[in-house]
Amino acid sequence: MWKVRRELAVFKILGAVVCAGLAVYWWLESDLRGVILAVPAAVLVGGMGLRDLIAPVRLAADESGITVVHGFAGRRHVPWEAIQDVKVDVRRHWGLRSEMLEIDTGDYLHIFSPHELGASPTEVAAALRRRGT
Repeated sequence: MWKVRRELAVFKILGAVVCAGLAVYWWLESDLRGVILAVPAAVLVGGMGLRDLIAPVRLAADESGITVVHGFAGRRHVPWEAIQDVKVDVRRHWGLRSEMLEIDTGDYLHIFSPHELGASPTEVAAALRRRGT
């Protein structure tokens, strides 16, 4: 079971509170442009933080297969036989290295970032390959 680190969810919630505070400040200052920027930012970042608190586990594996969580509560169980490929997409840009875990089930491509897994996608891919064989 891999899940979002609690600290990231807390930082997202705090970011939403800051954006909401800025929206109130700009409303009191009659700065409509600031309000138009801050309110959607507060809703978006708050929603992402809320999702991290409600559904922290995005990927879980057991003897029968994997369970993938999409959105707030959408769960999908995929048996090991249906998994066609597990790989890590590694990219370098401006001296930074990023990894994304890709699980191909033929009809769907599940993609996970290190933040969603709370671990390195390379380590998770190795664990899934060991379990799936």
